[in-house]
Amino acid sequence: MSMTNSVRSPRKGFTLIELLVVIAIIAVLISLLLPAVQSAREAARRAQCVNNMKQIGLAIHNYESSFGSFPVCIADESKAGIWGGAGSNNLLAWRALILPQMEATAAYNAMNMNRPMGQGTSDQWTAYVISNSAWICPSDDNLNGVSPGFRSSTGVWGNYGNGAVPTNPFTGAAETRIPVANYQGSFGDNYCVGPLTSPQPPWETPGAGNPAPGQPRIGWHGFWGTSFNNAFNATGGQLRGIFAYRNRNVATPGISAIVDGTSNTVLIGETIPAQVADGNFWNHNGCTFGTSMPINWETLGVPPSGTPFGTSDYKNRYSYASKGAKSKHPGGVNIGFCDGSVKFIKNTINLPTWAALGSRAGGEVVSSDAY
Repeated sequence: MSMTNSVRSPRKGFTLIELLVVIAIIAVLISLLLPAVQSAREAARRAQCVNNMKQIGLAIHNYESSFGSFPVCIADESKAGIWGGAGSNNLLAWRALILPQMEATAAYNAMNMNRPMGQGTSDQWTAYVISNSAWICPSDDNLNGVSPGFRSSTGVWGNYGNGAVPTNPFTGAAETRIPVANYQGSFGDNYCVGPLTSPQPPWETPGAGNPAPGQPRIGWHGFWGTSFNNAFNATGGQLRGIFAYRNRNVATPGISAIVDGTSNTVLIGETIPAQVADGNFWNHNGCTFGTSMPINWETLGVPPSGTPFGTSDYKNRYSYASKGAKSKHPGGVNIGFCDGSVKFIKNTINLPTWAALGSRAGGEVVSSDAY
């Protein structure tokens, strides 16, 4: 019997240890690259947000150049009731007035300016549901929303305008969506809460008193830029910023009213509709914010049921502590100033400094290195 010698071929492939090493290296590379990719994407989204705000700011200034004042909310109690009122009070937000300057003439022409957007009829529905991406921050994931730019018109996660929603002509039922926007006009450092809820949040100066000696005042009479004082009399308050959500006894400012300097006065800012239960695009009650609130104060709480506007749970989206600037950008918010610039304001800004940036004629001295 003959013996044959067999020659083994060289081993091919990886050992288990080698494979595990390669997988570990790939995992490390991914862990290093993923934050960089996410950071690059957020940088792009933030840049788009800045472009949106510059477009809105330019439209506001074009409106002011044409009419001699900034756009107003059409809600004046001296003309008619503002809660579900009709006629001369169509309850529109200032946003509606600058649609032609925003290249949204189709939506503007589809509106009947003599009627509110809702009232349970369908004649305003076409304009109501037109969405414009220039009003939406790409970083906002619209938590529990319906679709980009829209939220439900009912439920604890819904958003609420003033009055009824229009009727959908295709279903014959009330529209289930409500348009929202991420950009609001500043009423300055007037109270966000003030006399609306008791007790006030701890950072606000008490409405019935004055700050302690040597302490700055945070919040002024005229909640949300109105003429109301702490006792809800329609005189005594004064709009310190640019936009008032209701304008009885409130003078409409123009560029000449900004005596603190246009580069030091806030015009518009970001908000998060998921955290502001009355945030909406069309109505006057959902288009303004104040600088007497800390930036990015989170109001994501919801009640078990109902719509408890004015709750003293200042982490709740139905509280008026929701009326501050906030965004999904890490570390701060984009803010548009009256000179047309857009600046990123960090969460760490000193609250008195932030409040001072909201007033157009408060006489505060704010250096550029303070923010």
